[in-house]
Amino acid sequence: MYNKYVEHNRLIHEDIETSFLKRGCTAKDTSIKTKFNHLMLYYPEFAVIFFWRIGVSKTKWLKMFSKDYNFKIFKSTNIKGGLFCFHPYASVINAKSIGRNFEFRNGLTIGNKSNDNSYLPVIGNNVTVGAQVVIIGDIEIGDNVVIGAGSVVVKSFPSNCVIAGNPAKIIKTL
Repeated sequence: MYNKYVEHNRLIHEDIETSFLKRGCTAKDTSIKTKFNHLMLYYPEFAVIFFWRIGVSKTKWLKMFSKDYNFKIFKSTNIKGGLFCFHPYASVINAKSIGRNFEFRNGLTIGNKSNDNSYLPVIGNNVTVGAQVVIIGDIEIGDNVVIGAGSVVVKSFPSNCVIAGNPAKIIKTL
């Protein structure tokens, strides 16, 4: 799999580096191949992201390396490198675009408003999302934003802030 899908794919390299760092993994050999193998063997959450990246949803490899997380990222969602999740359980991601270094936890819902895919969120770089968060509608989330657990985000927010609540509001500027 490494030679076919990973060796020359910069997005997957960024996902590997981010996951390896966030998980606190260590290895004597720090090659991208060694890191990839480690993540695939010990972190099924990484495997889910990897198989989404390569566009494979039904394969014997998926069952070998990942668990059934009931997790979905729409194929139309453009996500830059550094994608990382701690627990993808019950998450659905349907956005226009998501920037680099997007981090999320379980129960995330990102989606359209009124079942119309022209009303999808745009999420910036370096955004961290807590568990059980809902982000819906034709809104924009800036760069370097932290979204607290349980938040419901239905309006746009600028860069460099912490938001939380239902409905979400800025609770701190970074």
